[in-house]
Amino acid sequence: MKVDVLLGLQWGDEGKGKIVDVLTPNYNLIARFQGGPNAGHTLEFDGLKHVLHTIPSGIFRSNTLNVIGNGVVIDPVVLCKEIASISKIGVDVPKCLVISKKAHLILPTHRLLDAASEAAKGKEKIGSTLKGIGPTYMDKTGRNGIRVGDILQPEFQEKYNALVEKHKQLLLFYEFSYQQLERMEFEWFESLEILKKIPFVDSDFYLNNALTQNKSILAEGAQGSLLDIDFGTYPFVTSSTTTCAGACTGLGIAPNKIGKVIGIFKAYCTRVGSGPFPTELNDEIGELIRKTGNEYGSTTGRLRRCGWLDLPALKYAIMISGVTELVMMKADVLSQFETIKVCTAYKIDGKTSAEFPYDYDLARAQPVYTELKGWYKDLTETSHENELPEALLNYISFIENEVNVPVRIVSVGPNRKQTIIRSI
Repeated sequence: MKVDVLLGLQWGDEGKGKIVDVLTPNYNLIARFQGGPNAGHTLEFDGLKHVLHTIPSGIFRSNTLNVIGNGVVIDPVVLCKEIASISKIGVDVPKCLVISKKAHLILPTHRLLDAASEAAKGKEKIGSTLKGIGPTYMDKTGRNGIRVGDILQPEFQEKYNALVEKHKQLLLFYEFSYQQLERMEFEWFESLEILKKIPFVDSDFYLNNALTQNKSILAEGAQGSLLDIDFGTYPFVTSSTTTCAGACTGLGIAPNKIGKVIGIFKAYCTRVGSGPFPTELNDEIGELIRKTGNEYGSTTGRLRRCGWLDLPALKYAIMISGVTELVMMKADVLSQFETIKVCTAYKIDGKTSAEFPYDYDLARAQPVYTELKGWYKDLTETSHENELPEALLNYISFIENEVNVPVRIVSVGPNRKQTIIRSI
């Protein structure tokens, strides 16, 4: 068996949670491989809306095991709130969720350091979610971090105290108050006791053993490819590997065990926080897309910047991860436009290029657009590919011809039922 990988191809918020939920019946295990509670995966079914930040999006499907991999950073407080929320609707979390012992923990002081660092940047801030993600990954790579498996060790408290003292010194450097730390710690340690009720596993062995038993696995990514620490729009990126390579390092899966690579993108583009965004629409069209698409961060509530689809960026993300099939989200949001624009190249210093440039050049890039006819039809009641308007099918074909990867799924609304599987 192979591990299929599902990841976002833009700046996050592509709708990964919904599609994981839709695809989960085809898999035995869903494994989250990177990121932390800065992610917000929204699922909608049975008249209810659920937002997950750490737990894999397969949690609501019966007979499926869910794994939080070693590449994820975990805030016990956030995770326990998620557990409490989904337990109320009948999900037996300890029976369908396991956590890697190698996953790193977000400490209360990591959150304080995140806020202190962002405040110190002033106008140069990167738009952090202030969830402590960056400082936690810094401690991980600096070999100072605390992992889930450490909770069970006798020297855990000593190790915790030593790291917190280091953090306090940094907070003093930033002249940032940590008066609220005692209150934050009380809730944090209380959450650890709840966390211990979830099985801790050696997830690398756990997943590879599942493969030898012919179990099917879907690896779930968070954020988006253009926020990757190496290949995203640096420094306005996240702190982990959001591309397909992250599934290998974040789960302990060898590259030759990767099967399909499913890339998700919106029919347009959005971005939260700072950073270059060539197709951004700071006008009434951008505002209309935002309102119609409800483009507000599921984690932070912040407004998402909106713009037309950027094909050079999409092709770049497809290339980096070796995407084999595509999922197009929110086609229904563009139903109100008679004409739709697609960026097919950039003009930089008078020169035109279809390649995704280095970040400094991207900030100066002017989009070169191709105009396509809009479908101008409500799609939300559509249930079959044959019912899709010709203009939308032409839009999909145009994208497929440009990126040379087929669009397998088209989403026409937020509910799991508003999903069209194409016969490709």
